[in-house]
Amino acid sequence: MAFLEQYIKAIEKNNIVSKTDINGVITFVNEEFCKISKYSKNELMGKNHNIVRHPDVPSKAFKKLWDTILAKKTYKATVKNLAKDGTTFYVNTTVIPILDQKNNIKEFVAIRYDVTEAIENANKLIKKEEELELLNITLEERIKEQTLRLIQLNQNLEERIRQEVEKNREKDRVMFQQARFAAMGEMIANIAHQWRQPLSELNILLFKLKKACLKGQSKSILDIYYKQSKIVIDSMSNTIDDFRDFFKQDKKEKEYAIEKTIEEAILILQETLKSHNIKIIFKVKYSIITRGYPNELLQILLNIINNAKDALISVNNKNKKITIELKTRIDENQKEIIEISICDNGNGIREDIIGKIFDPYFTTKHSSQGTGIGLYMSKKIIERSKGALKIKNSKNGACFIICLPKTKE
Repeated sequence: MAFLEQYIKAIEKNNIVSKTDINGVITFVNEEFCKISKYSKNELMGKNHNIVRHPDVPSKAFKKLWDTILAKKTYKATVKNLAKDGTTFYVNTTVIPILDQKNNIKEFVAIRYDVTEAIENANKLIKKEEELELLNITLEERIKEQTLRLIQLNQNLEERIRQEVEKNREKDRVMFQQARFAAMGEMIANIAHQWRQPLSELNILLFKLKKACLKGQSKSILDIYYKQSKIVIDSMSNTIDDFRDFFKQDKKEKEYAIEKTIEEAILILQETLKSHNIKIIFKVKYSIITRGYPNELLQILLNIINNAKDALISVNNKNKKITIELKTRIDENQKEIIEISICDNGNGIREDIIGKIFDPYFTTKHSSQGTGIGLYMSKKIIERSKGALKIKNSKNGACFIICLPKTKE
């Protein structure tokens, strides 16, 4: 398959795509567009794109859109739309003018991804302002800091992609220029996906905190919920740092206890696991100290445990559990290595797809639930630390095995 066809297929599979002529009349929509808008292709083709316009959106927003794209510039925004059945959906939208050889606008291409769940969750959090009063100031400050870091991450990522395009894909320059926006969208979507879980955990903890206050429970109980909430907020902060650090070359290693990082991952996810009746078991005989990047390992553990949780939710099993074991062993080269195994009893992964688990953009979930880049990046991070990330099916489910070099007693 030609590179161009592969890029188009990757973008259409993971995004909501449409094309219009210079008057805004729809000339192409993919299946994802039809799914989210509830219109069929026949109902959309030849219609003006304002068929999905939401009446709440002010006209000045559309004026800004047209002023931007008619000036041959790319337009980006989160847009509120109306589906055929009257439901509202939100999409992060990038509209790109396509120019002909004479530099005239030929058509407009729009690439979107669904952020409805994230927007609705944000609206729910806003309504809980009274419950968040104790943590509101700190959380707002952290969101501002992470927004700034996210902007810096986007700038670094865009520059790195540009350099790779110039170096390795000169003949495909134009196609890569358009594809990199989709790649940035995937990365941002993945960070947003990683934030959904801590936000859910924070919501539960704050509910417990409010309940404890109303019942007049002791200060020690309130302190526990407060500290757990702070840990979740710190994890949200570290999420941006982790993905930013993946592209930096000047990171500094440090010594850390691996079991402490595993315990932190368990703490972050324990409430959600309990809500789904999933038991988590951690087996460790002694402390293991190594050199590396604990935040990277934490992010990988959260990703794998979340995948195990999703697998267990979909099976009918009254004794759902995730078992994590930390140990050392001697490998085939007679070197001592650290091994972390994360196993579930969720019936395992089908043999016909297990070999694709670490492929970029491969996912067994719906596109609104996963981007297919989490395990791919986890594997790359582990390999860059001279380790390995493997997957196998055990008797009762799937096992992810993280192998790291042992650097310190």
